[in-house]
Amino acid sequence: MTVRHLHRVYVLLAGAITVAVAAFAVMSCGSPPDPSVSGRRLTEFTTADFSGSGTCAWCHSRLTDQAGNDVSMDAHWRSTMMANAARDPYFLAKVSTEVVRNPHLKEVIEEKCSVCHMHMAYLQAQVDGLPGALLAPGFASADNTLHEAAMDGVSCNVCHQIEQQDLGTAKSFGGNLVIDTGTKRPDRRSYGPFPDQFEIIMREMVGFTPLLGEQTLRAELCATCHTLYTPSVDASGQIVGEFPEQTPYLEWRHSAYGSGENPLPCQGCHMPLAEGALPISNTPRPPAIPAREPFAQHFFVGGNSFMVRLLQANIAELGLTCSSEQLEATLQRALNQLQQRAAGLYMASAQAANDTLTLVIEVENNAGHKFPSGFPSRRAWIHLTVRDAQGQVVFESGQPRPDGSIAGCVADEDKTRYEPHYDVLSSPDQVQIYESVLQDTEGKVTFTLLAAASYVKDNRLVPRGFDKASAGADFAVYGAAREDENFDQGRDLVTYEISTRGHSGPFQVSAELLYQSVSYRFAAYFDDYETAEVSSFRRYYEAADKMPVVAASVQQTIP
Repeated sequence: MTVRHLHRVYVLLAGAITVAVAAFAVMSCGSPPDPSVSGRRLTEFTTADFSGSGTCAWCHSRLTDQAGNDVSMDAHWRSTMMANAARDPYFLAKVSTEVVRNPHLKEVIEEKCSVCHMHMAYLQAQVDGLPGALLAPGFASADNTLHEAAMDGVSCNVCHQIEQQDLGTAKSFGGNLVIDTGTKRPDRRSYGPFPDQFEIIMREMVGFTPLLGEQTLRAELCATCHTLYTPSVDASGQIVGEFPEQTPYLEWRHSAYGSGENPLPCQGCHMPLAEGALPISNTPRPPAIPAREPFAQHFFVGGNSFMVRLLQANIAELGLTCSSEQLEATLQRALNQLQQRAAGLYMASAQAANDTLTLVIEVENNAGHKFPSGFPSRRAWIHLTVRDAQGQVVFESGQPRPDGSIAGCVADEDKTRYEPHYDVLSSPDQVQIYESVLQDTEGKVTFTLLAAASYVKDNRLVPRGFDKASAGADFAVYGAAREDENFDQGRDLVTYEISTRGHSGPFQVSAELLYQSVSYRFAAYFDDYETAEVSSFRRYYEAADKMPVVAASVQQTIP
């Protein structure tokens, strides 16, 4: 028999095992979550090295904390970007265009993307000697052997199987996490944050042995996928190096949040704690499961509210396993994270004299990494409006438009240019935008990830305690912000010099820090491509609300 034939036999056996597990689960943990409440039922696939999230949900749903809040792991996780990492239409469209640009690197590109977004399918294919393609007829195709494993995204069985080995080192970055594929069920290890595990239930039900794994509490676990280097390709299509596409872990480690005796790891902000202790399993069988604390809720809350809204509007077509209500809850958490915890905006000083209004706006980063952080399509900017005593607009910079563009932003008008970093602004067509801008090996602005060789601009707000002078090259500040003495250590001071000639006060000043996860130019990039994935995303994007989120604001009257 060939490896492929053996794998098909295994899949049939795995299906029978899943049915048996489900029957056993009814006796041990009761019924699964009601799909009429939680959307489509989670997958219960089984391979040699992984099990679907639905298998875990049998026992880890219907959980409440001491305040009566539903803290079920599956109910929270299934509507996150982690759960939908493989269904994200923006991600799939981007992968398809990268392949179109460099078809000779199709295998390299799809492997680089599937290793994190579809890790269970990626690793199982490697172990079983099966093809590892992502796009059709690969993992994304419904008839692919490992489709269910792929579509389960960043699932329970990924994070909880990560070994301690190499964590926090460059060897682990880019999805190079270590999972033991040599140990067979029921001795496969599943790590959690609590000692004294009741292992018999998990060994019987899903073939995993629960163990204390303190790595589940550390930022280094998250760093495996959230520190990503992509190949850098020159104009001839040759790989000439690597590019630090996203480095929130390195940014965090260089900040006040990641240093000192008591660092605040990623989990501290993105997995907030439940109220008090609670049993983490709903199983009624003896021995009784003790209450555990602290319990980190599986919110995985970030700032990508735009994509959560887009998913919410297309649940059926995208085949999501969550309900609109669950996505709404995830959306509200994202908005709360952006509007209450991410940043602050203050009027440092204001003075009107000699027909000139001089304002100094202070922008503060409260996140543990750069803001915005992660994928380079994200940006934040200051929208400043000044009105006179009659309510007429005297000055406006950074006005957001319904199509997702920014008035006055040169990059939104010309894809070959970018808006520079400012210390002082005096014209409405100048906008202070916090972003990273990629350039290729020839020094030209690019929106193709594989073409990126360096940053021509990176003035994203650095976190508190971040010293830009000593930052490593992979996560440094680039462009004019590097020389801006008012930009450092978690804040930026921006001066506006505004002519008020012909206007009388008092002047009403309104400033907003706006956030956008898919910038206008990154979305417009798809206009040059026609793939099935691009067509789908374009249709979703055109129907979506593209107005940015107000992360912080300040108003003041100037006499």
